[in-house]
Amino acid sequence: MFDAVQGLVVLVLWGLFLVVKGYAFVDCIRRPTAAFPAVGRQSKVLWMILTGAALLTGLLPGMTLNIIGIAGTVASLIYLFDVRPKIREITGR
Repeated sequence: MFDAVQGLVVLVLWGLFLVVKGYAFVDCIRRPTAAFPAVGRQSKVLWMILTGAALLTGLLPGMTLNIIGIAGTVASLIYLFDVRPKIREITGR
């Protein structure tokens, strides 16, 4: 019984984290390259590598709750809640 519940929780977390990582990667691709240094953040290439690697590791359900999966989720959340709002502020979209 406990194994079934645990498996369901991991599956839900995997799906949720995969959506977050995918959204961060796609949003990063759509932003203008010049906006990243303009807001005092790292380059677009670095953020694309970070969010892209996070998405790739997110495709494997077994990596959801290990250190690499969690690091990818954190990198995606940093992009979404720190970098993205500042870029939207200067670009207006």
